[in-house]
Amino acid sequence: MENRKFKVIVSGGGTGGHIFPAVSIANALKENYPEIEILFIGAEGKMEMEKVPAAGYKIIGLPVVGMQRKLSPSMITFVFKVLKSLRLAKKIIKDFNPNVVVGVGGYASGPALRAASSLKIPCLIQEQNSYPGVTNKILAKKVAKICVAYDNMEKFFPIHKIIKTGNPVRGDIKNINNKSAEAFEFFGLNPSKPVIFIVGGSLGARTINESVANGLQKIIDNDYQVIWQTGKLFIPKAKEIANSLNSQNIYVSDFIYKMDLAYSAADIIISRAGASTISELCIVGKPVIFVPSPNVAEDHQTKNAKALTDVGAALMVKDINAGVELIDSAISLVTDKNKCESLSQNIKKLELPNAAQIIAEEVHKLAYGK
Repeated sequence: MENRKFKVIVSGGGTGGHIFPAVSIANALKENYPEIEILFIGAEGKMEMEKVPAAGYKIIGLPVVGMQRKLSPSMITFVFKVLKSLRLAKKIIKDFNPNVVVGVGGYASGPALRAASSLKIPCLIQEQNSYPGVTNKILAKKVAKICVAYDNMEKFFPIHKIIKTGNPVRGDIKNINNKSAEAFEFFGLNPSKPVIFIVGGSLGARTINESVANGLQKIIDNDYQVIWQTGKLFIPKAKEIANSLNSQNIYVSDFIYKMDLAYSAADIIISRAGASTISELCIVGKPVIFVPSPNVAEDHQTKNAKALTDVGAALMVKDINAGVELIDSAISLVTDKNKCESLSQNIKKLELPNAAQIIAEEVHKLAYGK
């Protein structure tokens, strides 16, 4: 069995929260097993079709789209595209002949894992959230292993299939402590003044952006500094506001590629509560205020954030209250050194830094029946 070429398909995507873990798993597989062949299956028109090739991997897109929650004519389109995606996924899998198929969530994950399980190919799910989506709950019956990041997941999945691995994260964020001087130089900021790092995920976050836009003057009046990642839609307005304040305390960008440096410079962080982001922040170990997005399936970001706030590892401001509370909460936290220290210590206790390596080993075990 072990003489057969080691081949793995990784499926899923849609947002950075699914794509970064997928690429991290692929990188760990490549690092551990250099002879491996890896193919990605994504959704046409989604972010993975650009990001995965940029990371050095081949990807094939399926026409699958998300299911509409309400009955409408688009349901017919949805069903048609799902059936077409299942047929295409089965053909891709037969042609590539993988040992294992890995699903990380996102539209493409469902058809790929359904097709693979129908062909009796071992499958593994990497569930990032504390509250899984409908697709993974259904797929759980068909897969061999389910890698999770939170405790108490036996409420949703068969306990004998669960392995707590954590969520894979980008390798460069694991050693940020020695990057402080480089970080302040990169962002053009003053190392003697506090820094609030605001990040709304790879697509931006309107509520966070609007709250910061309205409260930026207050932050500057306190002589605090800001690193502000806005996403593409809000960047013109953000730059206009930043320019009008004419302050050297502001760094604004639509997307920050040097996240390790932003984390290193930050005293506190304001963030959405996507599962991959939370896993990174547990490793970073800085005080965090979460503003969970209300526009996600099963409100899973609130559940993710609550898993941390319940153990004193983070603060949370509801999206609906952010306009009134967020900036004041951030300014108050910066000045509360004891609270910052407590939050840092508690979030650091939750870190699981070797997730990608552990998942890669589990994939290898599945491939060779160990």
